[in-house]
Amino acid sequence: MDVLLSAPILFFALGALIAMAGARTPFPDGFAKGLAAYLLVAIGLKGGVALTGVDAATVAPLLLTAGLVSLTMPVLAFAALRITVGLDAVNAAAIAAHYGSVSLVTFITMTKLLESQGILFGGHMVAALAIMEGPAIVTGLLLAGATGAAATVGVAAGGAGGTLSLSLGPDGKEVSVKAAIREAAFNSSVLLLVGSLLIGLVIGKAGFAALNGLFVAPWDGALSLFLLEMGCLAATRLREAMTLKLGLIAFGVGMPLVGAGIGLAVSGALGLGFGDAALFVTLCASASYIAVPAALSHALPTANPGLSLPLSLGITFPFNILVGIPLYIALTRAMFT
Repeated sequence: MDVLLSAPILFFALGALIAMAGARTPFPDGFAKGLAAYLLVAIGLKGGVALTGVDAATVAPLLLTAGLVSLTMPVLAFAALRITVGLDAVNAAAIAAHYGSVSLVTFITMTKLLESQGILFGGHMVAALAIMEGPAIVTGLLLAGATGAAATVGVAAGGAGGTLSLSLGPDGKEVSVKAAIREAAFNSSVLLLVGSLLIGLVIGKAGFAALNGLFVAPWDGALSLFLLEMGCLAATRLREAMTLKLGLIAFGVGMPLVGAGIGLAVSGALGLGFGDAALFVTLCASASYIAVPAALSHALPTANPGLSLPLSLGITFPFNILVGIPLYIALTRAMFT
């Protein structure tokens, strides 16, 4: 109950109520994007500072596992969408990519709630967040290509080697897998997060102390305002999501729970502490609605964003913020303390 009554969660609910009343938050265009960039930099810096002095060999198993989870979870989501929902291969692959990737805002909300309860977690979890952004996009493309959404998978000669490409959709449009990987790894949010993490690693605690007034003191207020805007956006997408088939809506609630179960099992196998485990569970349970849609709009243009976005942003995101996060904390506490 304390989690649900925290300021960020209450502001999220307020934003949803504003949207449901047919109004909108009185912020200028671009305000939410500016806050998102601020939060990316702040969490990247904190993560980098926390990484100072950490043995790379100690965190390597977690980071490698995080990448593998992001790479393989879309296969499970794809199978569920094809078998239980009966979705076509292109849209199933696109949605699966969303659910193999992660939600920055869900992660940030969990970090805030852990901090408010005095629960420690490692800065390497920010690195895990960055690593889990992109692999699912590649898996989604390969799933689309392997199941008839692509007519061909070939290697075209070029320069010093070949370029692996997929022919996607009814128009046979070719998409370079290399370009898709680049899109996944070098989108602006990942670059900003990783760059900030590296800066935090370089400046250390002493350098970060000089930035406390900008990146520590206003953190709670900035997160609350951002979640106010996200609540409004999620409620708008929720109206669209209500037009989806019942099977898709059930997937939007069920897949986070499956991901959380995978996160718990992996956290136990890796021997993670409570805070790290709670964050990893949250990452596994979340779904992307920023990085993946941006990448797939170019790499898988025949997929319908009217399915994936309302599902990830209108169903899964508010479920995780209002129900999932308190549940994941409780489950992780029961297993790890």
